[in-house]
Amino acid sequence: MKKIIRTEKAPAPVGPYNQAVVASGQMLFVAGQIPLNPDTGEIVGEGDITAQTKQVMANMEAILTEAGANWENVVKTSVFLSDLANFGSMNQVYSEYFATETAPARACVEVARLPKDVLVEIDCIAVLNS
Repeated sequence: MKKIIRTEKAPAPVGPYNQAVVASGQMLFVAGQIPLNPDTGEIVGEGDITAQTKQVMANMEAILTEAGANWENVVKTSVFLSDLANFGSMNQVYSEYFATETAPARACVEVARLPKDVLVEIDCIAVLNS
């Protein structure tokens, strides 16, 4: 069984996917989030990795909240950067959301291009409390 998660506090999907899906009642899979303002649909922080990462994390937090989760429920993230030179600045913002002792597993890769030519996209998997 799966349950679709949707919130107006994060950008609406622009294709045949959902913001998040809960599988088997406990596993939450959050789609990759880019720095779109959910109210305007515009990219936030053009060329600014710090501003873009903050918006991505705000979008993910809205989806986690809608699903009844928070950052402590996150067990895995994947970070996609258009340039690994932005890793330090992205990581500084990212670290504000996760305590080192309980941070999720993470992959971070540089990709050739991201949707709308943004600098960062992040997705996550969380385990919901029973």
